Amino acid sequence: MPPSSYLANLPADLLARAAKIRLAVFDVDGTLTDGRLWYGEDGHETKVFHVHDGLGLKRLQANGVQVAIITARISHPVALRAEELDIAHVYQGQSDKRACLLQLIEALNLTAEQVAFIGDDLPDLPPMRLAGLAVAVANAHPWVAEQSHWQTRLSGGMGAAREVCDLILLAQGKADAERERWQ
Repeated sequence: MPPSSYLANLPADLLARAAKIRLAVFDVDGTLTDGRLWYGEDGHETKVFHVHDGLGLKRLQANGVQVAIITARISHPVALRAEELDIAHVYQGQSDKRACLLQLIEALNLTAEQVAFIGDDLPDLPPMRLAGLAVAVANAHPWVAEQSHWQTRLSGGMGAAREVCDLILLAQGKADAERERWQ
């Protein structure tokens, strides 16, 4: 479905926020995945990522928006997925996501207004309150949804990240060129 149809009639203030984004930061569990933790018999963790989200993240980067991951857990599958998607800013084991985000903003010489944070649960609230665009995925905890500027239609791990990518590209006037690129 093209961005123009499923992202129709968005509030002007939301589009204005999204137009300023230069860095999109994603939580992992419950945001880039469905939130379930999978362990094999050998104790190794497995995660499932959605291919639509991956392409969205790649297209954001191709259009000048940096992508980062900030997650409280440490997981080898996250490192592998980030490497596959050429995500340079990956911060695992972050108990204080807001502090990590502040350091990243400073390192990249950005303002909080230029940052989107996408999350689903309570540890995501502090960085979401800092970000110029706070997005909750459809299956986010209600307290997180209440604090967000926008909530996706799709759940974490099921294409929610792609919705955010499409929103940002639309707000920045790049969605039509992206659509035509693939025709």
